[in-house]
Amino acid sequence: MAKATTKSSAAESGVSPSEQIDARIAELSDWRGKMLARVRKLIKEADPDIVEEWKWRGVPVWEHAGIICTGETYKAVVKLTFAKGASLEDPTGLFNSSLDGNTRRAIDIQEGEDIDEEALKALVLAAVELNLSAQAARSGRSRKKA
Repeated sequence: MAKATTKSSAAESGVSPSEQIDARIAELSDWRGKMLARVRKLIKEADPDIVEEWKWRGVPVWEHAGIICTGETYKAVVKLTFAKGASLEDPTGLFNSSLDGNTRRAIDIQEGEDIDEEALKALVLAAVELNLSAQAARSGRSRKKA
């Protein structure tokens, strides 16, 4: 089962990150709340070991061996920003925002838009694999120094 809290997030507010994300979804009583709930469900289906965090004073964050993506809500879009998106293959073209950066890539979802669920899950899994490979490489370097 996925870990739902961290000591720092829960200790600061007394509420787990998952509960804070639940509250954000509830307060967004329009299409944005429904879309945030939908992408959250897909992210967790893609990787049951995803850890939910609540950072930067109110941004849902999904992590596994590092940040996978954030779920920001704006007036006109729900934005999923993948921390290392520029390093991920995106064969179906989900990334449609933050395309000029060297690191991040984002998916802006507007009202009424549909999202390719399988492609999103594949991006999440690719991001997890990238984080795990980077973690293994760091671990290997630290062992060689010892």
